[in-house]
Amino acid sequence: MNETTPPSEPETRQPDNDGPRLRVLDYALLLKPRVMSLVVFTAFVGLFLAPGEKDWLTDIIAVLCIAAGAGASGAINMWYDRDIDIVMKRTAKRPIPAGRMDPRSALIFGVVLSAVSVAVMALMVNKAAAGLLAFTVFYYVIIYTVWLKRRTPQNIVIGGAAGAFPPMIGYIAATGHYGPEAGMLFAIIFLWTPPHSWALALFSNADYARAGVPMLPVVAGEKATKAQMAFYTALLIPATLSPVYLKMSGAIYGLAALILGIGFVWHMIKVWRDTEGTAARPMFFYSIYYLFLIFVFLMVDRALFIPVMPG
Repeated sequence: MNETTPPSEPETRQPDNDGPRLRVLDYALLLKPRVMSLVVFTAFVGLFLAPGEKDWLTDIIAVLCIAAGAGASGAINMWYDRDIDIVMKRTAKRPIPAGRMDPRSALIFGVVLSAVSVAVMALMVNKAAAGLLAFTVFYYVIIYTVWLKRRTPQNIVIGGAAGAFPPMIGYIAATGHYGPEAGMLFAIIFLWTPPHSWALALFSNADYARAGVPMLPVVAGEKATKAQMAFYTALLIPATLSPVYLKMSGAIYGLAALILGIGFVWHMIKVWRDTEGTAARPMFFYSIYYLFLIFVFLMVDRALFIPVMPG
């Protein structure tokens, strides 16, 4: 399988035309709505935590632009990965490999949507946020999807930065500049991504092997994968407590982060000890709720506690 060149058209099924309702749904599926929902939420948290007066109309536009940029990245990703999507059980029903959409239409849709999202962000929010949004799309499409995903088992680690940018974009959209809270949110998502994604890779190992994607469990085995997951977990827990260290959040968030972190470590220990392949799936789903609740409690704490910013 060619690692850098998208597949020829015969490798996917011929597109069907089942009416406008299905086509609209398929275009929506191209945006990876589950991923987009997390992107929108974390971007909103970045906006919420940003200091200063809020212009909610501008903030809503910013979140919509971030969502559109993330969706555009997903559409281009599906266009490029259609050759491996068709052989993986969890992706075979996506619009392109299932033959419900022409690959070229997906590519055009993604490129146009990404350009529009960046342009609107620059015109109606600020150029700094637009620049970071453009870089995020480039990072996910070119650096992760095209360059890293099929070349290195560290694809998730390096490529994970793309998923950590949205709250930073939200923060910069609200302030026009970088701030320590933006970096803190980035670090939490960046360190969360490897154990979250490798938990998925452990119980989807056969899928990745069949598609030829060099995920860590495929090329290094379960033991090495679990060791890497434990390493990033050990970094993640202190990172989630950093808002308290930096006096950006108070006791409410600190207690919640500590309890959630204990749960994360407990799942990691279960995965480490697991010999039957049953612990990775629960950890994967727990990690989703974990990140969501970490960000929820950041907002709850901010709403109830006015932090003392350092310096």
